[in-house]
Amino acid sequence: MRGPFPLLEMRGIGKSFPGVRALDAVDFDLRAGEVHVLLGENGAGKSTLMRILSGACPSDTGEIRLDGQPVVIHSPHHARALGISTIYQEFNLVPHLSAGVNIFLGREPAQALGFVNPRRLHERAGEVLTQLGIRLDPATRVEQLSVAQQQMVEVARALAFAARILIMDEPTSALTAAESRTLFALIRSVRDRGVGIIYISHRMEEIFALGDRVTVLRDGRTIATRNVAGVTVGELIRLMADRELKDHFPRRRVPPGEPVLEVSQVSTRDKLRDVSFTLRQGEILGVAGLLGSGRSTLARVLFGAVRPTMGCVRVHSRQARIGSPAAAIRLGIGYLAEDRKQQGLVLPLSVRQNIALPNTDLAYPFGVRRPVRERELVAAQVEQLRIKTPHIDQPVVYLSGGNQQKVVLAKWLARQATILIFDEPTRGIDVATKVDIYELMNRLTAQGAAILMISSDLPEVLGMSDRILVMHEGRVVGEFDPRQANQATLVRAALGEAP
Repeated sequence: MRGPFPLLEMRGIGKSFPGVRALDAVDFDLRAGEVHVLLGENGAGKSTLMRILSGACPSDTGEIRLDGQPVVIHSPHHARALGISTIYQEFNLVPHLSAGVNIFLGREPAQALGFVNPRRLHERAGEVLTQLGIRLDPATRVEQLSVAQQQMVEVARALAFAARILIMDEPTSALTAAESRTLFALIRSVRDRGVGIIYISHRMEEIFALGDRVTVLRDGRTIATRNVAGVTVGELIRLMADRELKDHFPRRRVPPGEPVLEVSQVSTRDKLRDVSFTLRQGEILGVAGLLGSGRSTLARVLFGAVRPTMGCVRVHSRQARIGSPAAAIRLGIGYLAEDRKQQGLVLPLSVRQNIALPNTDLAYPFGVRRPVRERELVAAQVEQLRIKTPHIDQPVVYLSGGNQQKVVLAKWLARQATILIFDEPTRGIDVATKVDIYELMNRLTAQGAAILMISSDLPEVLGMSDRILVMHEGRVVGEFDPRQANQATLVRAALGEAP
């Protein structure tokens, strides 16, 4: 039963960082037993607001109330004690420990003299999992679980800590459609137990599948709060971006040119088997498949990060030995990695330094450092890609996810790479920034570049590809025309079912 006050009220929340006003008098509230979606472009202030609520950083101004009573949240430990739990995109689990130990980590049920009884711990963890309808052996080590199962362990741990408020940040970003549906059922079950859920997602279909209310932030301000039942996708996009987006997938196809990348019977020791395809100038070749199908391994082979055991790769009709990323770069190949934070950026370095990293020969001709030339090179990319940063010497760790992705793109645009491998180019990015990246892909292909686009987002694959390859267990099992295929067709192929 709901009381006279919202479960949570955040009023007039303000927060500034050096050179950036992240939040400006933001208002947000949450009721018990509802899913309240927090929506906004990258850099809108969503993450900062949730970091304040979870105790990771203090606000400069404003007030937080729980059940009508003012509170000051001093730390993440204090937030958990108040019943506030956060599930981040990067899980906070200990891989070599069991699911049960992770569920009660820090609050293990102890016997006399303080000893922990592992059997009793797993029994209690099993009770929590059963109450949530999760079929999972609590004695299984986390490293043996799928991503979806790890997500469920995170939810079980939050509820074992008596969470009343659950913050979920892009929880489906690495899940398949079937796994997402299972997670949605769990979220509804948790909501029905009276827990208030703050759900952050850029996927519009999830908002309408799960949300009761939605609050839109833009440029650090609260723009609107709406009942999900009474709002449209178009209205939400307009509130987020302050402009109309007429087409989510604005692909402008150009006639494909000559082959620029030819892959023939490429295999690796354990991931790829006889992979063959051709990528042509001006083309976007989409690659779909389930996690573990070999998609990302293929990208790393083509960028020289993984060596194949057999096969041939030809670049611009010449056989190429891509033994390292440096060799790939010399051949005009650019790589947008799936994990931009670990593989695409050096987070402590500035925007300027990250963009300049693979372009030292352009910024430092003849090995002589020319700061003016470097700044001109970087500033041109920041302007072209509309990277939101107070200055080019801002460390990229302080940028939003979408702007970090644009910094990675800027490296290869400055390089004028002609073959671009994009692995999950829009994961964790808001709708408006996605369209910006799609328009950039259109410009690149119109200028003659070729793009290999690996994506788990099937509407994206169908909407932006000229041709689609589907991988299953390390093989290419089908090629499709996106104008004739649909999501069901691609899923069947990804599962290894005959067309």
